[in-house]
Amino acid sequence: MFLAMAKFTVPDKVLFVCTGSKCAKRGGKSLYKTAGKFVKDGKGNVEVIRMECTDRCDWAPICTLSPGNIWLKEYEEKDVLKLLLDKN
Repeated sequence: MFLAMAKFTVPDKVLFVCTGSKCAKRGGKSLYKTAGKFVKDGKGNVEVIRMECTDRCDWAPICTLSPGNIWLKEYEEKDVLKLLLDKN
């Protein structure tokens, strides 16, 4: 049974950023903060979620963007922010 409760917004995109120890040191923590500010500044209907270790430390930093199941490794912040703006 579905109960109507308070409305909430379903984001167009969700960025999951690994902030496990190796990813955090290699840019994950910085991306999490930068992307959060980017979204708060009204740069799209995106939610940014911090996640712990994805067990892909050899390719740190790691993040994933949904929909599309896009995984990025050894990324540059500017490239991730461009994907957040992409309308596709």
